[in-house]
Amino acid sequence: MPPKPFVDLQSLDPNRLVVDREGVYRICPHRYEFQMLDGILMVDRAEALIVGVKTIRPGEFWERGHIPGRPIFPGVLMIETAAQLVSYYAGSDPNYAKPGVFMGFGGVTDVKFRGAVCVGDQIIMIGKIIDIRSRRFVGSTQGFVRGQMVFEGIVTGMPV
Repeated sequence: MPPKPFVDLQSLDPNRLVVDREGVYRICPHRYEFQMLDGILMVDRAEALIVGVKTIRPGEFWERGHIPGRPIFPGVLMIETAAQLVSYYAGSDPNYAKPGVFMGFGGVTDVKFRGAVCVGDQIIMIGKIIDIRSRRFVGSTQGFVRGQMVFEGIVTGMPV
């Protein structure tokens, strides 16, 4: 049985962004095929929570080869989406981030894939920061499609 969501999914409106795609990429410099997040739905510094959204669009670079006839969003890209989410949290924290420092990927543990994510789906990615120190940050992440958990994992990042 999957764990409970870190936030009430019913309270989230994927059409009400608090940070749009351009705002995300002022902090996370990924471009082109590696722009995973479409926006941020919520940042709660008091609770160390962040929620982002990604729509899986037709024609993405992986679609043609990742299960022809039944394209499934690759798990490694779910991990990348989660990493960009917690990197945005750390990189936008005025008490943590330093100007010009990139928040890089440091590792991932305890990953579970619990369902397929397909073209046309919208994944809601939730991160709860569980540790943040000068040399690293750690976030527990969850991904949901239509209210069902499809992904969970612990992401470690670091200022580079």
